[in-house]
Amino acid sequence: MDAVGGGSGSPVADPSRCVIVAPEAVKIEAVSKVSALRKLGVVAQVAGRQAGRNRTLNAVMSGVRTTGRSIGRAAHQLWLEVIGLVFLLMALTFAGATVKEYGKYHSGGAGLGRFAVAICCTLTFAWFGLSSFWRARRKSPRP
Repeated sequence: MDAVGGGSGSPVADPSRCVIVAPEAVKIEAVSKVSALRKLGVVAQVAGRQAGRNRTLNAVMSGVRTTGRSIGRAAHQLWLEVIGLVFLLMALTFAGATVKEYGKYHSGGAGLGRFAVAICCTLTFAWFGLSSFWRARRKSPRP
């Protein structure tokens, strides 16, 4: 049999009989795909090893870490305060609904269940809002 599949009476167009690579050839293993995050991690490891040998790079990295930590703390405090404000605004909205439901309940137009749910929602969101501000105050640096 020749390399293109012709010979010994087989048709030339039969692709199942075509031999492109010799059967004794070593197969190439598939290259595993490495994610960009893993590549970045390897680069960071190599850079970290090199940084251990360079005082200037150590000083720069220390400054970057300190700045990042400071910005991270400020961002976290801002996040707590913004979320606290959102929860307090929602509690204020529920308080308005509670007043409406109380009026309906008092006049006999609605049951006690809706009024109780409005009170629970108001108190829950007020608690979330206040506790978020308390956490932000605990995390803030004291003068």
